[in-house]
Amino acid sequence: MKNSYNDDPREQEAKLKRHFNIRLNLFFFSTFIIFTVIIVRLAILQFVEGPSLSQQETSMRVKDVPLSPIRGSILAAGGEKLAYSTPVQSLYITLQKDYSKSDRGMKNRPEALEIAKKLKEVFDKYGDKVNEPMTEEDIVKAMDLDYTKGNGYSPRLIKSGLNKQEVAYFLERKSEFPGIDIVEDSVRHYDTDTVAVQTIGYLKKYKSMDDVKWYDPIREANSSLDKDPALDYTSEELVGADGLEMYYQNELRGKNGYKKVPIDPRNMATGVSEIVPPEKGYDLHTNINKNIQLIAEKAILDQIDWVHKNPVSGEVHPNAKTGYAVAMEVDTGKIVAMASMPDYDTNVWQSGGIDPDDWAKINTNYQNGTITPYSSGQSGHNFGSNVLLGSTIKPLSVLIGLNEGLFKTTDYYSDRGIAYFGKNDSSSVRNSGRHVYGSINPSQAIRVSSNAFMVDMVGERLYNKYKGDGIGVWDEYMKKFGLGVSTGVDLPKEFLGQLGYNNESETALSRLVYASFGQQGGYTTMQLAQYIATLASRGSRMEPHIVNKITDENGNIIKEFKPKVLNKVEFKDAYWDAVINGMETNVQAAFAGFPYDFARKTGTSQQWGAGANRDNGVFIAFAPRKNPKLAVAVIIPEGGFGAWSAAPVARKIFDAYDQEYGLDGIPKKTQNQQTDNQNTDQKNNTQ
Repeated sequence: MKNSYNDDPREQEAKLKRHFNIRLNLFFFSTFIIFTVIIVRLAILQFVEGPSLSQQETSMRVKDVPLSPIRGSILAAGGEKLAYSTPVQSLYITLQKDYSKSDRGMKNRPEALEIAKKLKEVFDKYGDKVNEPMTEEDIVKAMDLDYTKGNGYSPRLIKSGLNKQEVAYFLERKSEFPGIDIVEDSVRHYDTDTVAVQTIGYLKKYKSMDDVKWYDPIREANSSLDKDPALDYTSEELVGADGLEMYYQNELRGKNGYKKVPIDPRNMATGVSEIVPPEKGYDLHTNINKNIQLIAEKAILDQIDWVHKNPVSGEVHPNAKTGYAVAMEVDTGKIVAMASMPDYDTNVWQSGGIDPDDWAKINTNYQNGTITPYSSGQSGHNFGSNVLLGSTIKPLSVLIGLNEGLFKTTDYYSDRGIAYFGKNDSSSVRNSGRHVYGSINPSQAIRVSSNAFMVDMVGERLYNKYKGDGIGVWDEYMKKFGLGVSTGVDLPKEFLGQLGYNNESETALSRLVYASFGQQGGYTTMQLAQYIATLASRGSRMEPHIVNKITDENGNIIKEFKPKVLNKVEFKDAYWDAVINGMETNVQAAFAGFPYDFARKTGTSQQWGAGANRDNGVFIAFAPRKNPKLAVAVIIPEGGFGAWSAAPVARKIFDAYDQEYGLDGIPKKTQNQQTDNQNTDQKNNTQ
């Protein structure tokens, strides 16, 4: 029965029709789904992904070629320009054809040579006759026909500093010189009085900064696909290589303009370019007072010359060849002077490079010796600028002893001129000049600069209290006063110090003993200035600042730097009193007639050189003793006793500050001017 049913032709036909209808419906349904997907995808492409795809497509056809901005100025406290840029008109060419060594390029090259010839004729006819005229070879080299410096669409600088006649000629005949543009560039200038040159810094070409980590964030931003063309760096543009020029590179640079260059598939420029002008960089207003700075610089050079000719401790010091000074306001942290001598004329870097002969003259003194160990050259026995503190550590050493309960302000120590330490008292330290001071209290120990007191009362007792952990205790105190850590100064490349007390090849006892009188830590002049300023403020470690504010080209304040306390050291008032009262080292020769009571400490750290210990002059001071205004630190490597080599420099800095601002808050130059005016009026009335 079943078979006959299956064999029924009508049933088979009906079954086939049903299958056909099902397949037909599936076909139409699948077609509907496919068309729906296509329509949705087109909608996504049009309305969602369209803008980004359009941007990508445009970027393949239009290149943004940066045009360097005019760099902001760096100004002294009185408004004097220490670094500034002047606008110049420059001639650029964007190659319109392939002129390379390819087959196509060699066929086109005669056209490029003809352009160079025509440019040469214009320069010869209208250009200034002061400089050596450009040759055709110079022009061809600047055109970079073989793309050694940039892509085909990158503008090539042909000549900078065009005069008005040259500019007018090219603007009137742009059609005769395909790809020619007149662009406003800038030239960097530095004060020819050489004011704080290592602090201000200099410029180099960006391509020469590949190994400088400071520029890693900029390189990373430049490699981004969605980079801002206004912040795109070119390999040939000039960037800060040191000092404020480097630290404030982003603020000084401004934003480059850019030229939107249409390109063809061969990566060559085509069509009409659109130019977006650059934005000028911000201006830095520094706390550096030009008058104080120049006096500090001259004082160092004069003092170096003086110790060459006059005996200090019975001998002259011909190996003293460098010197450093930092003057810092106690309550604000403002750096009013920072001298690293000898210095040089920063204008040798004006082109972004340097002549080999000029480099030979400055390669030992172009870095800032007040914050680095490399110094402004080297002393006669190659001592750097981070010398040992010597006796200038003793105020802090006594503070540590008092705060740790190693002795009291009223305790007396019997100074016999020598202190023994170590197993069976096998080692010893003597006072300078083998002086014996007898019974002295902590304040007097600072005043007479007793090494024996520091060894017996601080170094050895600190070891007995903490054993090997005493090194860590000492280090913690040092850092609270800015010794061995960053001072926070707004300059790059700051050296943190040479911490000899961490040398584990010596015993912990010997390290603490020698650290107690200044023979274990080598620090920079900047660190010394922050240290003495912290003593002056009784524990407030201020952040030092060279820049006071940043403004735009219209004078609007972009950023202003307020006084900032990095950390506060809490000691009893009696401890501060004892230490500051003890800072009365005899420097009468340098400070004779100084009208203010001031706190000071000399140092004569010793350093081994050519078979003998050499004396480095170190001096720290603040004035006035009550209500202190200014802290000064001076280092003269191989200059002899600090009282004779370094203290005279500090005196001149204090005097200069008194004239400009007044150590008592009254600028003496204003006071003197008023007195002169009164005398003139009286004289006129008498006549």
